[in-house]
Amino acid sequence: MSERILNFSAGPGAIPVPVLERARDEMVNWQGAGMSVMEMSHRGKAFLSIAQATEEAARKLMGIPSNYKVLFLQGGASLQFTMLANAFLNTRAEFVVTGAWGQKALQAGKMVGESHVTWDGKAHNYDRAPKFDSLDIDSAPDFVHITMNETIQGVDFLTDPDINENIVCDMSSCIASRPFDVSKYSLIYAGAQKNLGPSGVTLVILSEDFLATQKEGLHPMLDYRVQAENESMYNTPPCWGIYVMGLVFQHWLDFGGLEAVAAHNEKKAKLIYDAIDGSGGFYRGHAQPENRSLMNIPFVLPDESLTEKFLAETKANQMVELKGHRSVGGCRASVYNAFPMEGAKALADFMGHFARQNG
Repeated sequence: MSERILNFSAGPGAIPVPVLERARDEMVNWQGAGMSVMEMSHRGKAFLSIAQATEEAARKLMGIPSNYKVLFLQGGASLQFTMLANAFLNTRAEFVVTGAWGQKALQAGKMVGESHVTWDGKAHNYDRAPKFDSLDIDSAPDFVHITMNETIQGVDFLTDPDINENIVCDMSSCIASRPFDVSKYSLIYAGAQKNLGPSGVTLVILSEDFLATQKEGLHPMLDYRVQAENESMYNTPPCWGIYVMGLVFQHWLDFGGLEAVAAHNEKKAKLIYDAIDGSGGFYRGHAQPENRSLMNIPFVLPDESLTEKFLAETKANQMVELKGHRSVGGCRASVYNAFPMEGAKALADFMGHFARQNG
């Protein structure tokens, strides 16, 4: 696959090549059905078997307990900000804000009801996450919202919460990148387009106990109970995305599961962080070392002209989408699960060469 470039995009991100190849091979005629998955009735036997296999693979890969619902919804994490607030914010919600996406979740909550900020990293330009045991949470809120990994700032808690509250977690940019304990959360949501498959599907993992606290009288499309009762098929679901997601889950199961995925991701990220730390200050990472994301690695160069030169030269070397978000500046390398080890090494080697030539 030498014609494939190294895509450091923050999302949509890379999909495992074997998954792309299988989807290609089954594009026109899925397993003898005489049609593509994109043409099937979502209530037909063939697609129902695909949806069931996808859920089973998700449960196996991520260790999802039987008392949790697995939903395949639409609208991305951005719709989840509003959907979860409408469904579960009765009295008060608490928000731990570690970056841009946590801010967006907070704003959606404020539009629905009383939404407090438990902790906000703005004073440090969102370069860190708090320790869970340091959070001061008053009197049993409806839920506590966290963003596990902030895509823009490259900040990750790197551990499961140990808080006796209903934890709602946006895992969009780190879902399935390492083992995690689903039972620590009441609701997990993640847009698929970073680690799970193509855009258009949102994975929701939802405790049945938490679901029982949902408000009544919601619009059916925004009602988790309706979605669960209809097994994500109240309306036509994103069939193709669910199918590819199932292939991705199975790919990582065959790879060795989340322990093996985590080890692979740690090695990839270390290559780039070592290039930053070993540059004598030419490159500076954004996140504090104890909260460095393994998925999104923002860094800055000494000045804007060098940044532009770096981006032009990496692009010429088939490394694309390295421009950082405007709120952080500089560059950002996103190295999701399917991003290849050789790509991380190529970037790290180039960073060393560039620093020597321009430092």
